[in-house]
Amino acid sequence: MVDDCNVILVGLGANLPSAFGTPRQTLEAALGQLDAEGLRVIRRSRYWRTQPVPISDQPWFVNAVAVIEADLGPQDVLARLHRIEDAVGRVRTVVNAPRVLDLDLLAHGATVLRTPPRPLVPHPRLAERAFVLLPMQDVVPGWRHPETGCRLDDLIASLPSGQVCEPLE
Repeated sequence: MVDDCNVILVGLGANLPSAFGTPRQTLEAALGQLDAEGLRVIRRSRYWRTQPVPISDQPWFVNAVAVIEADLGPQDVLARLHRIEDAVGRVRTVVNAPRVLDLDLLAHGATVLRTPPRPLVPHPRLAERAFVLLPMQDVVPGWRHPETGCRLDDLIASLPSGQVCEPLE
């Protein structure tokens, strides 16, 4: 079994249909593309139906978290995630816009990078988002934040109130 605290975690989300179909079907296609890009999916969380953060009138999201294995650094992992987003048809407009696919590098083992232009690892808003932490609990329940040392259960208990995140399966 993979050590929960020393894994690469990828967040998946979508709230618009794509050429692959519904947001959930798009996430399924993206999981296949991760493998094709050399990012071997070890396990994934359930799918979750989540309210947009910040709250808006856009469609709700389908989210998940995947544990991947790759012999790549954070920059290379992020570049491959962006290639998959581009291939699915993601167009970046404004921050927090609706999207056909969003792939986030959430954590890369114990790596902490806080100096741009590198990817910021772990993801800087990870600890504030139910749509990330609750799916993480499905796949890495013993995870600790590599920068703060906080346990996943404690991060979940500290989430800001009002975020709606419900399992779909």
